[in-house]
Amino acid sequence: MASSFTRTANVVDLFANTIYPAIIHVVAGRINRLEPTGAAPNPALPYALPGFVDAHVHVESSLLVPSEFARLAVTHGTVATVSDPHEIGNVLGVGGVEYMLENGRQVPFKFCFGAPSCVPATPFETAGAIISAADIEQLFQQYPEIGYLAEMMNWPGVLNRDADVMEKIRLAQQYNRPVDGHAPGLTGPDALHYAQAGISTDHECFMAGEALDKLQAGMKVLIREGSAARNFEALIDLLPEHYENMMFCSDDKHPDTLVLGHINQLVQRAVARGQDVLKVLRVACRNPVEHYRLPVGLLREGDAADFIVVDNLQDFTVQQTYLNGELVAENGRTLIPAVPVEVINNFVAHPVQAQDFRLPAPTPQPTLRVMECFDGQLITARHDVPARVENGLVVPDVTQDILKLTVVNRYAAAPPAVAFIKGFGLKRGALASSVGHDSHNITAIGCDDESLARAVQLVMEAKGGLAAVGPDGQELLLPLPVAGLMSDQDGYAVAAAYAAVDALAKELGSTLQAPFMTLSFMALLVIPSLKLSDKGLFDGEAFQFVEAVV
Repeated sequence: MASSFTRTANVVDLFANTIYPAIIHVVAGRINRLEPTGAAPNPALPYALPGFVDAHVHVESSLLVPSEFARLAVTHGTVATVSDPHEIGNVLGVGGVEYMLENGRQVPFKFCFGAPSCVPATPFETAGAIISAADIEQLFQQYPEIGYLAEMMNWPGVLNRDADVMEKIRLAQQYNRPVDGHAPGLTGPDALHYAQAGISTDHECFMAGEALDKLQAGMKVLIREGSAARNFEALIDLLPEHYENMMFCSDDKHPDTLVLGHINQLVQRAVARGQDVLKVLRVACRNPVEHYRLPVGLLREGDAADFIVVDNLQDFTVQQTYLNGELVAENGRTLIPAVPVEVINNFVAHPVQAQDFRLPAPTPQPTLRVMECFDGQLITARHDVPARVENGLVVPDVTQDILKLTVVNRYAAAPPAVAFIKGFGLKRGALASSVGHDSHNITAIGCDDESLARAVQLVMEAKGGLAAVGPDGQELLLPLPVAGLMSDQDGYAVAAAYAAVDALAKELGSTLQAPFMTLSFMALLVIPSLKLSDKGLFDGEAFQFVEAVV
């Protein structure tokens, strides 16, 4: 039964752009009346404002099922997410999307899931499923929670007006769903052409000029700050002029950072830079609700009682979070009870050995095409460097931070793809993960073949997980039995386990802030320049395979 109560606070009105003290009357889970008690904000009172919305996130990247994600997120004032189930869609197809819907329904949190538009993401990798245009139409027809067409990563297909791509966009328009974009680096006439196809947002901007081109093309730009990709500093200065067409998102958020904060951190940072608090809150609260037509209240009479109470409008420390009038978090403690988690998967485990990852030298003095990763970015660079050869084999050169990278098919027994990478800083051992965007094969990096094989084998045996292996017997595994992407355990326990395996990765030498998150994107073929799929090394600019060793 929905709650009825009163709460006195300084009310933040994002429509009149005012702040005033009032008694909030909640009846049957809705805002029945806002009763002003004075003209000016009362410094003795806390502040009530609409809840925060993450405007683009892959819940799977938190390593938590939706119900556990919600239990953590509400402690930071998040009341809703615009969630792309693309990751589980690539593993389990429509059944994976339905799993996310069903699990999310079990908690008082407002998930808006999208219909994944690019499953598989490309024809250059092995995925576990296909989601067709007919499947997308079925999702639109059957589930009101499917609120949009999720990020259209095939931007070349959009620019070329590919028939299948355009049919998916047409269906979204037919069923009155917005279409999310994904077009890193697209500017000028190409950005305009992309937007004119019906694309309404982009969360991939990593330069202010690129974001401005997309804003001028009529798109909404999302400021992303996640565990791997962090674009806040590059884009935040656009907010004062373009706040009506911007939103905040995390995109990918690992559990250790989700425990610490969420969209509230971006709000706090923006205000600390001197940004107008009402404009910042419009970006964080109102814009996503209006763009995606979310069933989320905005602290108006008649709205669902979805609001938060914070100590002040500088720190944004969340004292209480309400959803439909129900108190779901208080003073950093979640009040949402855990629910049973069903385990589903699509994983064909097969043994691997060190010799599987060996690369014979094709010439006495071969050259490597090495990808370089960057902390906080999804893009990579390419370097052609002389290979290190020992006993006729091309081997890592740890002193130059050139390590071996592999992607191993998790849907069928097949030889691994092997290439080389720099930027991880690993000095010994190996890391492996079954979270490998977008098809979620096993992605691993190592300083030697023995450690590489052991790390991959640990993930294989668990049918999904994150593993770190040292040369002296150190081994840690975080099992991810739900689709090889998510844990079935308590969110706080998963956060602690992730922190432990992350700490071992750094003990082994990795200099990255989030090594496992960065590793997961080294198989993301739609982001240039070089990436690795289970089928080989892929040039994301030429859109073709290239040899790793020549």
